[in-house]
Amino acid sequence: MLSDTHKAFLDRATAEAIKANHPFAMAVAAEAALESRFGESELAAKDFNLFGCKQHKHPIYGTIVLPTREYLDGKWVPTSAQWVKYPDWRACFADHLATLERLSKVYKHYAAALAAKDPQTYVQQVSLTWSTDLARGAKVLTIYQEYVAGKKNQENTQ
Repeated sequence: MLSDTHKAFLDRATAEAIKANHPFAMAVAAEAALESRFGESELAAKDFNLFGCKQHKHPIYGTIVLPTREYLDGKWVPTSAQWVKYPDWRACFADHLATLERLSKVYKHYAAALAAKDPQTYVQQVSLTWSTDLARGAKVLTIYQEYVAGKKNQENTQ
């Protein structure tokens, strides 16, 4: 069950995703929730990086180096990486969408995500390439479905 703090994060993230013109605002908010631990990760709290976006080949925003771990060959491996430091959430959501668009010619799952007819397909497709966590899509969908259900219940009680 989502806490009030989690719902507030998702509401704010959805609003910022809408401002960034993301086609699946609530779904991408659920992605941000998973990737940033509902905004509590160091990267999200200090640097507005809600998706664990690593620095681009040609940086637009600042850079921060932090430890991380990658899921490789069936196990988590500690490493460090250069991450994007954003000025605010809207820039993060806009860059996330721009990254998917830019890389959609390279990664077929990003192209399929952007062409998706529904949020569930978007999440499933983007998750196939975005993360090394094979369960990412299912985790994001769980957050998304609970958030959407809560919104529907809220509308029905008003």
